[in-house]
Amino acid sequence: MRLTTRIKHWFLPLAATGLLSLTSLAHADAPLKIGLVASLSGQSAKSGEAITRGLTIAIDEINAKGGILGRQVELLRRDDESNPNKGLLAARELVQREEVAVLFGGLDTPVSLAIVPLANQMKFPFMGVWAAGTPITQNGADENYVFRVSAVDELVDEALVQYGIDEFGMKKPGMVLINNPWGESNEKGFRHALESRDMEWAGIERVESNDIDMVPQLSRLKNAGADSLLMVANVSPSAQVVKSLDRMGWDVPIVSHWGPAGGRFSELAGENAAKVHFIQTFTFVENQQGKGADVMATLKQRYPEIKDLADVTPAVGIANAYDAMHLTALAIENAGSTEGQAIRKGYFAIDDYEGLIKNYSKPFSPEQPDALGPDDYLFTHFVDGRIVPVDR
Repeated sequence: MRLTTRIKHWFLPLAATGLLSLTSLAHADAPLKIGLVASLSGQSAKSGEAITRGLTIAIDEINAKGGILGRQVELLRRDDESNPNKGLLAARELVQREEVAVLFGGLDTPVSLAIVPLANQMKFPFMGVWAAGTPITQNGADENYVFRVSAVDELVDEALVQYGIDEFGMKKPGMVLINNPWGESNEKGFRHALESRDMEWAGIERVESNDIDMVPQLSRLKNAGADSLLMVANVSPSAQVVKSLDRMGWDVPIVSHWGPAGGRFSELAGENAAKVHFIQTFTFVENQQGKGADVMATLKQRYPEIKDLADVTPAVGIANAYDAMHLTALAIENAGSTEGQAIRKGYFAIDDYEGLIKNYSKPFSPEQPDALGPDDYLFTHFVDGRIVPVDR
């Protein structure tokens, strides 16, 4: 063999090793990407903005301490427009093209349900921070990659029924449910909660997101003897329920899931918006000291349009996303890698975290992918444009 050939054969492995080292160094310097698919436009845009702010504040804190695995964290957002098909396409793009380490989900249960099979098939962690549909996390996968820091429908429904009984003496409620998988999830939960208490219901009425007149559905419930309403719908249809009740002159208690918190409900519903009592996981009204005060101060500094508590509606989106991001950072650090299977195990290895909503202890396990439970819920309503706890 000629000398030049020997040199080539000897040099090539070293060159390859050098290229690998350079590639590893370049990867180490690259930002660690986190994806968000949420409603960033339309009447529920406030929810997407709240989630964005919660993630951003947490990421700023993480980056100030050196990032995750020595890499600065970067947030990439995509607008799902509350459309499951658009949400699924956005999820694919963020995971396959942008190579995000973890994907965060937004407001709508149907969108999250569309993404869940992809997450489990491709083995990438999917963290829910709003959508409460029970099947999102309880999806039947042998190896589940879906986690959540948010409410869970079947637990919320129990809380709503008990609240109606305790606060309004509810005996025969009517259900007003959005006509999509989120409504279906809550129908199951309501039926179970009512049947376990030997209670009957006046009826079940479906509403669409673009309905502007709910008088026919509400009239049927009134004629059937409903003494209260259990409501599950997002901002616009929830507001139309209130306005339709006004037109009917029917003064009936409304106990609601947290749909009204997702946008311009108090503006759209009018002066009787305050009559709707809905569930939340957090308000800054009750958390004006400690971490709550610190996060509020940071929000005001980063977003000059925030002047007071009314400007952080909905606080639940901020708080859920903030805690979920910090828990995710711990999971990735535990994993020592951005590989999906390792991060999944990293979530299970989290011990304790002092969060905004609560102090977490072993928040996730293969059997329990939801970090929040019924003890973390509170009831609120709108007062002067602010979401505040109901005086009980």
